[in-house]
Amino acid sequence: MASKDISSKASEISRDVQVKADEAMKGVSRAAQTVSDKASIAAQTASNSTQTAAQTVSDTACSAAQTTKDSAVGAKDQSTGFLQQTGVQISNMAQGAATAVKNTIGMGDGK
Repeated sequence: MASKDISSKASEISRDVQVKADEAMKGVSRAAQTVSDKASIAAQTASNSTQTAAQTVSDTACSAAQTTKDSAVGAKDQSTGFLQQTGVQISNMAQGAATAVKNTIGMGDGK
């Protein structure tokens, strides 16, 4: 009879151990899922932040490039106007010099 009691007690302890092991495995599984979920959320957040930062850098670069282009076009327009004005002044000075030389040597219109 003692042998049946020991056998019965051993079976009961074995079942209790199995129940506790199953509960522990379920707890570990839930904890692992929670960690996985949090890691996934963190990765998505990091990805979103990276995309936002990249877009901001791209927008800033485009804006800087447009500003540089606008400045270059404005400078070109100013240079063109300056060079044209200078050319006209040089042409007028040359015409004036030619007229003065002609007048000096007696070939001018105002003889």
